[in-house]
Amino acid sequence: MHIEELSLVAVGALVLVVGIAMVAGRIGIAAPLILVLVGIGIGYIPGVPLIEIDPEIILLAVLPPILYAAAVNTPVIDLRRNVGPISALSVVLVLISALVIGWLLHLVVPAIPFPAAVALGAVVAPTDAVAATSIGKRVGMPPRLVTILEGESLVNDATSLVLLRTAIAATAGSFVFWEAAGQFAFAVVVAIIVGLLVGIVTVWVRSKIKSPIYDTVVSFAVPFISFVPTEYLGASGVLAVVVTGLYSGHHAARKFSATARINERLNWRTLQFLLENGVFLLMGLELHKLVEDVEDSDLHLSHTLLLALCVAGLLIVLRMLFMGPVTWSLARALPRYEARAAGMKRFATRVRDKQNGDEPDTDSHALRLQRLERMERRTAADAAHAREQGLDWRGATILGWSGMRGVVTLAAAQSIPTTVPFRSQLVLIAFGVAVITLLLHGLTLPPLIRKLRPAGPSKDDRSEELISLYTELVESGKVALEAAVVQEREAAEEDPEVEPPSETVVGRVRSSIHSSVASLAFALPPGAIEERGHQSDAIAYLRLSRAVLEAQRATLLEERAIGQFSSAALRAAESALDAHELRFTPPG
Repeated sequence: MHIEELSLVAVGALVLVVGIAMVAGRIGIAAPLILVLVGIGIGYIPGVPLIEIDPEIILLAVLPPILYAAAVNTPVIDLRRNVGPISALSVVLVLISALVIGWLLHLVVPAIPFPAAVALGAVVAPTDAVAATSIGKRVGMPPRLVTILEGESLVNDATSLVLLRTAIAATAGSFVFWEAAGQFAFAVVVAIIVGLLVGIVTVWVRSKIKSPIYDTVVSFAVPFISFVPTEYLGASGVLAVVVTGLYSGHHAARKFSATARINERLNWRTLQFLLENGVFLLMGLELHKLVEDVEDSDLHLSHTLLLALCVAGLLIVLRMLFMGPVTWSLARALPRYEARAAGMKRFATRVRDKQNGDEPDTDSHALRLQRLERMERRTAADAAHAREQGLDWRGATILGWSGMRGVVTLAAAQSIPTTVPFRSQLVLIAFGVAVITLLLHGLTLPPLIRKLRPAGPSKDDRSEELISLYTELVESGKVALEAAVVQEREAAEEDPEVEPPSETVVGRVRSSIHSSVASLAFALPPGAIEERGHQSDAIAYLRLSRAVLEAQRATLLEERAIGQFSSAALRAAESALDAHELRFTPPG
């Protein structure tokens, strides 16, 4: 195919992905489901050539940016609060699923070596949260379930690919458990170290870059800077990318400018949309080639499709059964959260009482007390989150029924070497599992969520939360303004050449305290929030406004560290402050 034809195909694919996504939003069906079906239909049109994509393209060029885009937008506080269920689903369940499927597949088809069967298990074990979360958010899935699904899909990719590499190595020689376990541990530890180092260095470098163009270029290179050296060291490049993305996203609020944060959000969401949906379209297009390969082999197509159906059913059963222990462990964890919050409250009370007695009021002591009070509020917020957003049987059922497979399953399956026996059948089984779970779960998940109506914050709860955060940001801005005005007037008294800010300027800044977060009001019911309310003047206005904005951002960072407000509310407030900060950013 000539370059002109390839260009037309690429443009056509982009238009098709955008068009289908727009239609999917109107008819209420997740875009990945439609894209897979459309790809299958196009692949069987007479005259359309058989399509086969090099798996290295998916693993090296597609997977790192997809995972980085997801990680950089994942709040670390949500992962911390849900580390238990995320670890269980992304590590323990993946290992159990891969080994059980490998053992049963080898038992049913002895011609498939056990390591090759485990390799297939590793391929189909990880879930893909793209379709599930897009469906769940549209029909009202509680935020905690969405967080668990997104966190699971981030980490289980690394578990799956490390296990796949170990299984493929075992197909070429004898399998030694302790050696495989050592390789697994090495891959994980090295990936975490490299991911953190790359995150620290790239965040520091990007914090020094003032041009948004240069920053965007460096941002696009970050996932590959993390992935390639880690893979060269024999560790998990996927896990390294996830660690780098989490570190970058967590420190963006402190280290990057508002322009950089806004650009990064828009750029990575655009790239994530194109790559994820494009891979789902490719899944459908490649079906014809996979079927052709299997028809020419010893293990017939009907047997292969039956195995795919059985593997998909087994994965569903294993996941649903596994949700029982996960729910039980979360219920047992609630008393620990409450006990920790109560203990921290008692300790903070004793320290405050001691300070009010004989303890000297020094700056270092005040700083220690401030940190202690933050820990007190943080543990109280953790306990409230565990109590109010607990995972009951309804949430566990929905979480268990959200185990769709997608991008990673397709890419990992195609990375199986051609020397592995029955490779074409293994790839087709993995593809069949992905399609079956996408269609089955994708079409039945919305009515299941509407039927069960799992517990979660209501619209009134979210409105009250936004009102509370809005009020706190406005109050911090008022306090900062009064302090800044006093400082400006004291400076004017000491230096006659310095003019104090006029009442007009102070009034304009006072009105901007509300306007900086006014966009939050659009997410609230009408009337929920009520307004109250020369060159030297311009400079004074800029200085005072920046003082207010910095205080509001400090308050927002403090609330993010405590975790009293949800990630959605904090993200909305950060976007509002970023948009307001752009007004004070010089052009260019």
